[in-house]
Amino acid sequence: MRRSIDDLRIFYGEPAGATARRMLARRLEDAWGEAPNCDVLGLGYATPWLEAFVGARRIVAAMPGGQGVEQWPLVGRNRTLLVDDRRLPFAAGSFDRILLVHALEEADDAQALMTEAVRALAPAGRIILVAAARGGLWSRSENTPFGHGRPFTRRQLEQLVREAGLEPTAWSQTLYVPPWGPMLPMADGLEQVGRRLMPGAAGVILLEATRQAYARIQGGAAATVQVLSPLPALKPQPAGRVGGDLASRRERP
Repeated sequence: MRRSIDDLRIFYGEPAGATARRMLARRLEDAWGEAPNCDVLGLGYATPWLEAFVGARRIVAAMPGGQGVEQWPLVGRNRTLLVDDRRLPFAAGSFDRILLVHALEEADDAQALMTEAVRALAPAGRIILVAAARGGLWSRSENTPFGHGRPFTRRQLEQLVREAGLEPTAWSQTLYVPPWGPMLPMADGLEQVGRRLMPGAAGVILLEATRQAYARIQGGAAATVQVLSPLPALKPQPAGRVGGDLASRRERP
């Protein structure tokens, strides 16, 4: 059962939630910047980060039925809606960027959710999965949304996107600080130390993926797609390896 929208909103208004929001925002800003001229979909509970994509043409916040939906500022073409995450109400190839946060861990069928997300992804689009890390302390704390449902390892996320017809291109981790009030002010320092000395202690994994050179769009015939040339730091690696760290680059228009 998914955390309710009220639980999520309350958490992100508390000190631990504010810290999580800030740390994740840094990684997403490094990865996509302002998402210039992109149609962006946030799936799960992504609204705390969507407003940063000020260069986007359109932003849609799609929230699963088991979670509930919250009001979100409707500016221009931005929208929020309640969805069945196994049957998204979007045409194939509708979005250039798709961000999944609090979407996979409590999904009834994570692979079905991914299949729908990939169907909605544009041929040259990019997707970021944000999930609780299996080895981190945040997945062990029921006082946070990351402590509910199924946490993931990086290898499991790579397998999930490959089974959906995508290829991993970059990854990152964050939230090395334990989710305990007295230690939250140390988050910035622990972020630097943790990345170097304690990589397995991260609370959250971010994995970016794109379409493979040949992909099948659900509901249609197999199609050859032109994959956007990645930046040098994100060159795809041989099977079993993922490209550059999300924290090391920023998308440019």
